[in-house]
Amino acid sequence: MEAKKENNPMPTIIIAGAKFEIGRLYSTQGARDVMQQFELVTLLQQHAQGDWGNCCEEDWNRNDEALLYGGRILSVYFTQGGEKIWLITEADRSMTTFLLPSEY
Repeated sequence: MEAKKENNPMPTIIIAGAKFEIGRLYSTQGARDVMQQFELVTLLQQHAQGDWGNCCEEDWNRNDEALLYGGRILSVYFTQGGEKIWLITEADRSMTTFLLPSEY
């Protein structure tokens, strides 16, 4: 009997201290253009560990509630080049996306 092969196995990303699942990871072209690889990893770690970055107090509180009751999670960060980046994890935790606010 031959074992089945997955066509596109999803790599597992483990983040120490993560407070929620990040699901599949996506990035818009604009976000890829302004971020360096190490920034992607650093910002993803902050996001998953509950550091929502530079979002307003209202969004910070909504994110904290989303950890308890479900809901979308939005973090706001700045790259070393000064570009604003959003990280959004969907309410069902199926995916997390890096994007520029202008791409929303």
